[in-house]
Amino acid sequence: MSDEKDKLPVIPTNGEAEFAVQDTESYQDLLAKDRVETIEEIKRGLESVKRQRGKPATAFFREFFAEKGITERE
Repeated sequence: MSDEKDKLPVIPTNGEAEFAVQDTESYQDLLAKDRVETIEEIKRGLESVKRQRGKPATAFFREFFAEKGITERE
């Protein structure tokens, strides 16, 4: 039986962390949770569109660029 401590990511370093190593089961769990969260966000977005809340992307970006002082390239 594996110890919970064995499931913690291992971060090899040489002064600075460059990558982490994680066991397969924990990584798969992380991916599954991320997928569920992504699907929920998409569902919320689609519901918002059905209720006609929001605005077209072109209108959003026009306002965003104007607000940030970004001009269109020619």
